[in-house]
Amino acid sequence: MSPPPLYVAVVDDDPSLCRSLSRLLRAAGMHAISYASAEDFLADSKQPAFDCLVLDVQLGGMSGIDLGHWLTAEGGSSPIIFMTAFDDNETRSRAERAGGAAYFRKTDGGSGVLEAIRRLTA
Repeated sequence: MSPPPLYVAVVDDDPSLCRSLSRLLRAAGMHAISYASAEDFLADSKQPAFDCLVLDVQLGGMSGIDLGHWLTAEGGSSPIIFMTAFDDNETRSRAERAGGAAYFRKTDGGSGVLEAIRRLTA
């Protein structure tokens, strides 16, 4: 009997990245649910218990890092993977302090993200 599929939230304000990452996750047998903002994610009262969250660092409104801090303060236990188009040491450090279990640049290959999700949810 195979394990149930993983539920992964993708929070990113770039529609093309949301589509491509969601397709990649579905092709890997995961359920991907995308949100265009942190506020959309928080407003979804019907969201499943996510096994992993993929958050864009820089979002309009509440940032992914702020969302990570909020979720951690609320007792969230889903591992968080941060993605960014603007990589620097300070952003990496802030992502780590916000509970980030993994960190990727948006230009990194999707296989690394899949590997991180599998590792973090094993």
